[in-house]
Amino acid sequence: MDGTGAVLYMTLLGQSIPGPGVVRRGTAQGPSPTTPQGGTKDLLAVSDLSGSQIFRLFRIAREIKAAQRSGPASQWLSGLTLGLLFEKPSTRTRVSFEAGMHQLGGQALFLPSDTIQLSRGESLGDTALVLSRYLDGLVIRTFEQSTLEEWARHATIPVINGLTDLCHPCQALADLFTLMEVKESFTEDAFHNLKLAYVGDGNNVANSLIEAGAKVGMHVAIGCPPEYQPDPGIVERSREEAGRTGTTIEIVHAPGEAAENADALYTDVWTSMGQEHEQAERLKAMVPYQLNEQLLRRAKPSAIVLHCLPAHRGEEITAAVLDGPQSVVLQQAENRLHVQKAILTEWLGRPWP
Repeated sequence: MDGTGAVLYMTLLGQSIPGPGVVRRGTAQGPSPTTPQGGTKDLLAVSDLSGSQIFRLFRIAREIKAAQRSGPASQWLSGLTLGLLFEKPSTRTRVSFEAGMHQLGGQALFLPSDTIQLSRGESLGDTALVLSRYLDGLVIRTFEQSTLEEWARHATIPVINGLTDLCHPCQALADLFTLMEVKESFTEDAFHNLKLAYVGDGNNVANSLIEAGAKVGMHVAIGCPPEYQPDPGIVERSREEAGRTGTTIEIVHAPGEAAENADALYTDVWTSMGQEHEQAERLKAMVPYQLNEQLLRRAKPSAIVLHCLPAHRGEEITAAVLDGPQSVVLQQAENRLHVQKAILTEWLGRPWP
């Protein structure tokens, strides 16, 4: 997409955006930015978004993905710099954000938390304020959601959740975008009458899928052990939202019940980062929740298989299912790039009010 095409594309999306090369940094005195629809300056959880904002992101992601297939990438974020401050290892989140910034003409700086002065006692608040003077946005990958929220309180630039123990919004958004692609339905009623079944640990991915399903009107069924359920506060709030969008959020303990007539079957690792000391106990509890051929037969014949990766074949999912014809995990992983590029254009690639 050339410069003229980029301007036309963003104009069609209803944005007024300066040309490439315009740098917009936060200041301690300046006002906090807001999203084009008047939302928060940060993306900390799917609950920060309205249903219309989610579908807007999907429309942008679809256009960006098509443009990348057809020609050189737009330089829309030229002159902008994204910081990636990570306390946890990462493959897909780090590479997709770095590649996305590069493809849109910007740059990304990877900031492992143990290599900056934060590790030697500098306060989070001081670090956030200083980085706000250098950067145009921050992706934070950390443990506690409260730590992420503290970054957002102090930073004057947009803060994006790259994963916490509670939520993984960028992953869930890419997952739903993948489902739209597979079903070849891109309208705002695309998820009505669809069912996503998640089996295994009710972790951060499950929490964000629950929030996302409630926002877009998709039924979500979680099959998990009683001791590893999703966050109860998220479930309660999402059920209230689901009531407004005409869908349901179901938590069950029989994996087959969750998978029954599902349009998509999803699983994740049974032991997440920071839980390694619980591995033996978790493996014992999770064995009945393996995503295998038998469980897949409980879903619709057209059902797709999703996994956010990394995967442990033979544990939470069998190789036959993960590598089988119904699996779209590589398409799902690729879509992290396109959806996050859409997020970057919304949160970084526009003038602040």
